[in-house]
Amino acid sequence: EIERLISIDELDTGSGVNQIGTLQRAGDTRWSSHFRSISSLLRLYNPTCTVDVFIATIDSQLQELNIIFNEHAVELIILSSALNPKDGYRSFDCDKICNLVEKFYPLDFTEQEKILLKCQLQHYQFDVINHPDMQNLCTIAGLCRKLVETGKSKIYYLIDRLLRLVLTLPVSTATTERAFSAMKIIKTRLRSKMEDDFLTNCLVVYIEQAIAEKISVDKIIDDFYDMKKRR
Repeated sequence: EIERLISIDELDTGSGVNQIGTLQRAGDTRWSSHFRSISSLLRLYNPTCTVDVFIATIDSQLQELNIIFNEHAVELIILSSALNPKDGYRSFDCDKICNLVEKFYPLDFTEQEKILLKCQLQHYQFDVINHPDMQNLCTIAGLCRKLVETGKSKIYYLIDRLLRLVLTLPVSTATTERAFSAMKIIKTRLRSKMEDDFLTNCLVVYIEQAIAEKISVDKIIDDFYDMKKRR
């Protein structure tokens, strides 16, 4: 079936070394690979139905998604979407935002601040949402920047704090994934006896390569020289 589709130009075979039409394996941390896996499955739908791979593949995809996006993570995403300014703040919901603070950020706000946050949200709903300078925003990051530019981040400082907490979530997740990926490169079979402190230092240098490249070797030598006398 694949050979027939290729012969009538119904299936693109790619170029270079990627000239074989096949099902693509989904990666563990790259969610774009899941999309490509489903896309390749749809292109080869009839052949996969003939080997009964379709249902098994979909079940496998769902299991992976359910493991990573569990009920706790899904609830966090749903509640966080109430802060999204897209489509004229259509998703704004005061109760969901308060629940977001109660369930996921209870230690970042005092009890008095939680009460004050609800009052700020009520004023925010009539002030910021209808403000001409706060229109046509589509991301939480853009909303956070605009609040700073207009000076409203000082007025609604609790909302600004919550926005920043939500924005740091994907960064912390990505950093964790990068750390595990880097650990496989740094701590190889030949370096299996590396101690934790040395491993941590190596990982920091490897993960933050952009920063490390800006540090000169002479500066490092001077710092070591200033610590104590060495041979």
